[in-house]
Amino acid sequence: MAALTRRKGSGMPDDARPDVRLLGELFAHWAKAIPEREALSFQGRRLTWAELDDRARRVTGALAAAGIGRGDRVVFVDKNTPACLEVTFGASSLGAANAVVNWRLAPEELAYVLGDSGARIIFAGPELLPAVEALRDRLPSVERVIVVGGEDDQYEDFLAEATPAEVSPEVDEHDGALIIYTSGTTGFPKGAVLTHRNLLAHSRNAGAAFPMGDGDRNLVAMPLFHVGGSCYAIIGFHYGQPTTMTREPDGKSLLGALAEGVTHAFLVPAVVAGIMQAGEQAVAAFARLKYLGYGASPMPLPLLRKALAAWPDTRFVQVYGMTELSGVVTTLDPDAHRDPARPERLASAGTVLPAVGMRVVDPATLEDAEPGTPGELWFRTDQAMAGYLGKPEATAETIVDGWVRSGDVGRVDDGGFVFIEDRVKDMIITGGENVYSPEVERVIAEHPAVGEVAVIGVPDDRWGEQVKAVVAPAPGERVDADELVEYCRERLAHYKCPRTVELVEALPRNATGKILKRTLRRPYWEGRERAV
Repeated sequence: MAALTRRKGSGMPDDARPDVRLLGELFAHWAKAIPEREALSFQGRRLTWAELDDRARRVTGALAAAGIGRGDRVVFVDKNTPACLEVTFGASSLGAANAVVNWRLAPEELAYVLGDSGARIIFAGPELLPAVEALRDRLPSVERVIVVGGEDDQYEDFLAEATPAEVSPEVDEHDGALIIYTSGTTGFPKGAVLTHRNLLAHSRNAGAAFPMGDGDRNLVAMPLFHVGGSCYAIIGFHYGQPTTMTREPDGKSLLGALAEGVTHAFLVPAVVAGIMQAGEQAVAAFARLKYLGYGASPMPLPLLRKALAAWPDTRFVQVYGMTELSGVVTTLDPDAHRDPARPERLASAGTVLPAVGMRVVDPATLEDAEPGTPGELWFRTDQAMAGYLGKPEATAETIVDGWVRSGDVGRVDDGGFVFIEDRVKDMIITGGENVYSPEVERVIAEHPAVGEVAVIGVPDDRWGEQVKAVVAPAPGERVDADELVEYCRERLAHYKCPRTVELVEALPRNATGKILKRTLRRPYWEGRERAV
C-alpha cells in the first residue's frame, strides 16, 4: 500500500484515500492505521475500523467454509444494514460477488432476479424472508438462506462460528465484487457486474467531488441495491471517515443522523422535496450539511432554487451517471450551483470527471456529433462494468469498443457543461428508480381489456417523473383505470406502476406504425426547463 502524507496537527492524511487494488484491502488499511476510530454507526450501534474489518474477514472465512469461491455469487435481500456491506467486502475477498437485490420487487420479479443471479447463498432480512422462502423450490442453485436481523437472526452466529480469513491470493482486480440489477428494455432486469477496479476507481474519481477530512461524517441513506447506496458508501470508506447508515431515508432516521453530526450526504431529489415540505425545523436541521450530493433523477429547478436559498452554506453537488458506470461520471460543482453569471447551468449535469472520457455520438451514424449539437453520450472509464451477468449480447449492445452507451441524449456547451435533453432508451426515472416503459407495457398488454398501450414519463415536482399509461381499449371492451393500476401492482414493484391512466380511442403512430411517444409526452412537458 502507498504511504500517506499527514497534515500537521491532524491524525488524517492530506489525501486520505489509500492506494489499494482490492476491496478487502480497504478495511484492512484503516484497521491497521486507525483501528480504534469509529467506522460505522447504525441504529445506535457503533463499529470501529478494527471491528468492521474483523467482521468482513469473518464473512470471508464463513463463506469459504461453505464452499463459496472465486466466480461464485451470493445474494442480499434486505433494507439497509451494515451486514450487506460486510458481505460485499467479505465475499469479494474470495473473488465472489454480492448481488444486492431490490427488496421492493414484486414476487415474480424477485423470482427472476434470484434465479438469474445463480446465487448459492441468500442473506435475507426478516421482512423479506417469507417472500424468499416462497420461491425456494424455483431456485435450484440456492443451498442456504441466512436470516439477517430480527428475533430469528442467524447472521451473527454465522460470523461468530467463523475463522477470520485474509484476501485470497487468487483474487484479481477484474473479478466481480458487486452486482446491481437494472431494469431492461426487454422487460427483464440485467445484473451489472462491478469489479474491484470499477468500484475503487469510482471512489477515487467521484470522491474528489465530496472531499472529507477530520471531523466529517458521511450519511448513507439511499438503498444499498443502488449505486447511490453501496458505491457512495465506499467513497466514505475510502476517506476513512465515520459513516452513519439509516435503514431507510425516512424523516426520523435522517434527523437522527444529523444529530450524530453527519456533514456529507447523497440524497435523491424526492427525499430533498420531502425535507422541504416537512417544515421549518427539518429544513433548518439540514442546513448543517457541508456537502449535499443529489442525483439519480433530475432535481426540479423550483425545488433546487428553494433548497439553495434555504441552505446557503451547503455545497451542492449534482451527479449524473448510471449503474453500468459504477455511479457518477459528471458533476455540477458547488460554485456552478451559485454562479449568477450562468444561471442556466443549473439545468445541466455539470462537467465530466477528469478521469472519464466522453463522446457525443449521432445515434444513427455512430459518428461523433458536431460540437454543440445533441447526440448520445458515450463514456470510457475504469468505472465501466465488466458486463451484464450471463448476457453477452446485451453487454455487446451497451459496451462498444470500450465505450459505454448511456442511452441519454445530450449536448455540451462552450464551457464543457453537459445538458441531458432526451433518451435513446425508452426509460422513465421516478424518485431515482429507472423504469423501462416496455417492462410496464408488457404487463398492461396482458390485461384482456387492453388493445394497445404506451407508457410515458410525465413531470412530477417531487419524483422528477411519474409513470403514465395511455391505453386504447380492445374492441368491445371497457378499461377501468383504477382496476388497471391495481392489476399492475400485483405484478410489478409499485414504483413501476402507472400513477395515472389516460384512455384514448387509438394511439398516434407514424407511417411505419411506430407509436409516437414524443407526441404523447409533448403536452405534459411544454414550458418546462427540462424535457426529461
